[in-house]
Amino acid sequence: MVQNEILDNIEKALSEIRPYLVTDGGDISFVSLDEDVVNIKFHGACIGCKVNQMTLKNGVEATIKKHAPQIKKVVEVK
Repeated sequence: MVQNEILDNIEKALSEIRPYLVTDGGDISFVSLDEDVVNIKFHGACIGCKVNQMTLKNGVEATIKKHAPQIKKVVEVK
């Protein structure tokens, strides 16, 4: 899969999860792709949320892997 297709799939995944975050006053953005690791950044209410790491693994990472199975990990950058 070419790089642009992977990036498109990551954006599709973020678009799928974004409405849930926005409902709670937060948001998410794509920062970069380093080989098979996606770097994201939380915004708004997500920054101080006590469950954002659970959201990261169970929501964001799972959704990105569904759209781009070659991704191995999703990490939050500050």
